[in-house]
Amino acid sequence: MSLASWFRWNEPPNRISQRNPTEMVVETLMMELSWQIKEAEKQQRERENEYRKIKTGVDYGWLVSYPKQSYDISPGERLQLEDMCTKIHPSYCGPVILRFRQLTAEYEPEVQEVSRLFRSVLQEAVEKIKEEEDAKKLAKQWNTKNKTSLSLTTFKSRSKISPFISDIKTISEDVERGTQPTRRVWSMPEFRNAKDY
Repeated sequence: MSLASWFRWNEPPNRISQRNPTEMVVETLMMELSWQIKEAEKQQRERENEYRKIKTGVDYGWLVSYPKQSYDISPGERLQLEDMCTKIHPSYCGPVILRFRQLTAEYEPEVQEVSRLFRSVLQEAVEKIKEEEDAKKLAKQWNTKNKTSLSLTTFKSRSKISPFISDIKTISEDVERGTQPTRRVWSMPEFRNAKDY
């Protein structure tokens, strides 16, 4: 048996797995949730220990052994949260985590409240994404409408309105001459093509 197989020198370097970005977002956000749950448990234990110290006046913390993680969210709730995480665009993953950390630091929730807080942050992000998509759609529609209206204005600019041309008859000229006006509507200006000039 050769030593090269033991040290694996001949193998190509490990590459980052070519996973779907959505899967990576879900995994990252769910890891953040589980970490925040662990932190909330730790804070809750510390509060309980401080309460016991105050109540009894003696520190028995060195006698107590704690389980690694005593609280876990239900599988149904986990699936719902994972489904909500799939709606988060990868560019929003970082801001969602920052917002979640900010709210957990601000409110210091109990262990059971962490998943609800996480759900509210996800809903807030999904609504923000939806608003931005709607704004982009409106902007796109507006841009396409402006392009068509610009083409209409260039079409309309070919025919010019010439209200000051001398051969345009007005009511005041007819009154001055004392002639009967023709049956033409006098409030409308006369239209001429650019070819006539």
